[in-house]
Amino acid sequence: MESAEYHHHLALLEWQIELGVVESIGDTPVNRYDVPAVVDKPKAPQATPPVAGVVAPVAFDAVAEAERAAAGAATLEDLRAAMAAFEHCDLKKGARNLVFSDGIPGAPVMLIGEAPGRDEDRAGKPFVGRAGQLLDKMLAAIDMGRTRSDAPVYITNVLPWRPPQNRDPKPDEINMMKPFLLRHIALAKPQVLVIVGNWSCQALLGKRGITRLRGEWTQAAGLPALPMFHPAYLLRSPEFKREAWTDLLALRARLSGG
Repeated sequence: MESAEYHHHLALLEWQIELGVVESIGDTPVNRYDVPAVVDKPKAPQATPPVAGVVAPVAFDAVAEAERAAAGAATLEDLRAAMAAFEHCDLKKGARNLVFSDGIPGAPVMLIGEAPGRDEDRAGKPFVGRAGQLLDKMLAAIDMGRTRSDAPVYITNVLPWRPPQNRDPKPDEINMMKPFLLRHIALAKPQVLVIVGNWSCQALLGKRGITRLRGEWTQAAGLPALPMFHPAYLLRSPEFKREAWTDLLALRARLSGG
């Protein structure tokens, strides 16, 4: 005959099943609120002892590698070859061409843009699209041009490869390619620099804000430098062409000794 204790435990079990209990965790209840008298401290991970004869890997420094490659270039052609051989900038993987320069090396004015666009990537030359056509008109207005032997200019960009979908350059891309840009300036030997656009100012002046910086002569790479609006910006905001014309007159006056 079943005892009263049996029926009591059976009733408890049925009540737990009714509440939704589906499995038993253990025979002995555990008080989760008990604090043990001694708490074991987690042990610090043990450093793996060095293996004799094995040298630990050194983190690769792409900027340092760019500095070495740029410093080894004795001519502009050497520099172009060094940039073409540089494999550590991911932009190169998605670009068609290295966009190195255009114009006449040794010209008194060196214009430095931001990065190639689609047209520049296809042609392998800077400023050949709509913005480049406007730039040529702006230079012609002060009797200068990239093919004029009497008043030439020399043109390059901060980045030699087109960013995907023409996005803005990233700070790490600028830092990586800056040694090549500085060597480019040193080898081209211009008298003055024209820094075209916000990201060129970031690369050479360490700051942005072209509406504030434009029109004021400063120093970059040891040379007199004039920040100016990018022609692409002027195509979007033609109301600023008056300020751009003022900057072009300041450039011409500087070159003529005024």
